[in-house]
Order: sequence, then C-alpha cells, then structure tokens
Amino acid sequence: MRIQRLGPRDVLVLDRVRALFAEAFEDPETYVARAPSAVYSAELLSAPFFIALAAIRGADVVGGLIAYDLPKFEQERREFYLYDLAVAAPFRRQGIATRLIGALGALAQAQGGAGIFVQAHPEDAAAIALYAKFGVRHDVYHFDIDANQG
Repeated sequence: MRIQRLGPRDVLVLDRVRALFAEAFEDPETYVARAPSAVYSAELLSAPFFIALAAIRGADVVGGLIAYDLPKFEQERREFYLYDLAVAAPFRRQGIATRLIGALGALAQAQGGAGIFVQAHPEDAAAIALYAKFGVRHDVYHFDIDANQG
C-alpha cells in the first residue's frame, strides 16, 4: 500500500476518495450527489493550501485524507486542519488511518507547520481514540454560521 498526495492530474482518484467518504460517512448527498466538476477539482488539487492524500492498494483507493494548510497571521507559522479522514470498511484496523495522519504530519513538518488540528463528533469513539494517539484533546464549541448572516 502507498500513500499518494494528489495533484491536478488526479481528479479521478479524488472522485474515488469522495465516493469512499460518501460510503464511510453514510452521506452520499454531501460527497457524491452534487460533486464538483473536473475543472473545479483540478483547480483545487492545484491550490497550495489544499491537501488530498489517498491510500492506494493495488488499483483500489482504500483510504483518504483531506486537509487544509492555514498560514497564520499572528506569527510566521502554519497550522494544518485535518478536515476529513476515512478508510474503507474492509481495510480498517490495519494502520491505514495512522499512516495517512503520519504522511500529513511529515508534509506539515516539511512546510514549517506548527501543528495539526482536527474535530471529532462526541459519538465517534473510533475517531476520538485514533486522534488521542497523536495529541491532546481540547473540548471546544463548534458553530456553523450561515454566510447570509450579518
């Protein structure tokens, strides 16, 4: 198995990562029903702030990770936001998620990253256990603010 950072020529692989997320999160509406165009996906994969990693075994995408590189204003440093991570059900508990996070960590370190942060829902015990292996837990409030407010 290999971990690959996706680039603008990997739109079809990103589509497979998106399909994996739809199945893993049981949310096809978000991930595949209104999937972006190939042009949009290629532009996103070209953006320096967007990180898409795929765990590939043979010809199969068995895991994926999406993260964002966030330059900070208060100091000359960067933080990385781990936005989505999933492993296909038959391949779970084989260290794939750990390898994906490790690959993101190496990339963050190479780019001068100060750290990686991630959210987990309280009911997602597996995600919480995974992330606890890597860092300190902080209980915070999360708000979804409608862009039309204000």
